Amino acid sequence: MTRSKPATFAVAVVALLVVTGSAVLLRGTSTGAPSADQYVSVLDQVLTEPEVPGVVVRCGTNEDRHLNADNPVVSPGIPFGAHHTHEYVGNRSADSRSTDESLAAATTTCENGDLSTYYWPVLRLTDAVGHDEHADGGGLHGNAGEVLRPTSVEVRYDGSPVSDVLPMPRFLRLITGDPAAFTNDHGPNTRARWGCSDQPGRFTTKYPRCGSATTLRGYDFPSCWDGSNTDSASHRTHVVFPLAGGTCPAKTFPIPRLRVTVGYDVPDGRPFAIDSFQEELRDPATDHGMYINVMPQARMAELVGRLNRSR
Repeated sequence: MTRSKPATFAVAVVALLVVTGSAVLLRGTSTGAPSADQYVSVLDQVLTEPEVPGVVVRCGTNEDRHLNADNPVVSPGIPFGAHHTHEYVGNRSADSRSTDESLAAATTTCENGDLSTYYWPVLRLTDAVGHDEHADGGGLHGNAGEVLRPTSVEVRYDGSPVSDVLPMPRFLRLITGDPAAFTNDHGPNTRARWGCSDQPGRFTTKYPRCGSATTLRGYDFPSCWDGSNTDSASHRTHVVFPLAGGTCPAKTFPIPRLRVTVGYDVPDGRPFAIDSFQEELRDPATDHGMYINVMPQARMAELVGRLNRSR
């Protein structure tokens, strides 16, 4: 997500220190690692979503190391506007300068010509020195540590459990999760989902200690479209989440539900954290993902046909 730097940030930090005393110190350490209470070994939540047909699009694991501190969904045209570093798969050109035209003219890491861009905050080992220790998005914005490369990335489009789905419009923008979840007191937009590969069907909003198992981050995007807009002022109201059971709210229409799952082999016992805004203190609940649909229309039609036939 992207945020312009508030002029009163320093004053706000001082006020927070005065009001909460040592509370801020308990949330992090001088190395940039979150406090110990942000890590758990037990995944305390269970997935209850219905099984539906899905199509996986292979996009690699960012072998090209496409990283930047931009956000082409929320702050196009503003270099380093995210104040933290994003990791990308898909469209090789995505950055602050991206337009619909430039994305459509680029190349991609995805199969079958899917030019879409999929991105999320990097994960770092906070006890090591990062390549951007003195750069925007990295150390200059409080995100210290070595960027950990993903070992797996699954891009999956699911159908609806209750009806056929419509094609996504090209250049649709989506966001899931709340990058300000800490200061928003883990409000309704919080959708962080952390897991371990040896505990399928379970997750937590904290950092999991997975031992030798793969650490997983899951991004579940909204899938009920207003039928006309590819974006909105909040980047949320044009596509919303289904109701319980999978039915879309009134005046919205089901489209394929994008799910991205990213895996990491985190060395056992070492501290790790995602990038965040400085005031969010690298809280694991601030995890979030972004997406721009640049899939060719013929490919989208084929995908939708497969999902609907599978029903």
